[in-house]
Amino acid sequence: MPYDLKEIAAISGMPGLYRLVRPTRAGVIIESLDERATRSVASARNKVSLLQEISIYTQDYDQTIPLTEVFDRVYQKYGTNLPVTNKSDDRDLVNFMGEIIPDYDRQRVYLSDIKKLVTWYQAVSSRLEYQAATEETTDAGTQQEQPAADEALSTAGIIPTEADATAEGNPEAAEKTA
Repeated sequence: MPYDLKEIAAISGMPGLYRLVRPTRAGVIIESLDERATRSVASARNKVSLLQEISIYTQDYDQTIPLTEVFDRVYQKYGTNLPVTNKSDDRDLVNFMGEIIPDYDRQRVYLSDIKKLVTWYQAVSSRLEYQAATEETTDAGTQQEQPAADEALSTAGIIPTEADATAEGNPEAAEKTA
């Protein structure tokens, strides 16, 4: 995952993006993702949308692309310097979106959504560190670990080998030899 979006949210009625700090009885303490990083409380009445849970519609009606993957594609192509802003020409924004997601649904993804995507990416890329995916995390995320050929299959715990059973410091091995 390029940017950690688990704690980043858009809140209804409040401009910009916010980092969720901690819950309270009346809502949640938030910190703005701008230069000031001001803290305030968002009441429980506000709708909080985590960026990690937002997706972009594609031509395939049953499939969407998570925002984290969209941000990763934008970073891979442009880095942190986007060629467009939320005030760019409409054609430029549509072309930008087509370069990032060629099969996005042009009927369900509105121009306002593209502008919001650009604004959010600029806010996130300026405040959060990009985390390049390592080979271990990409392999572990796509397939489950397979035990080695000589590894014991057990769900009840670790099965000691003969060397471990006779090793010093093993109280059970000391009792058997004494």
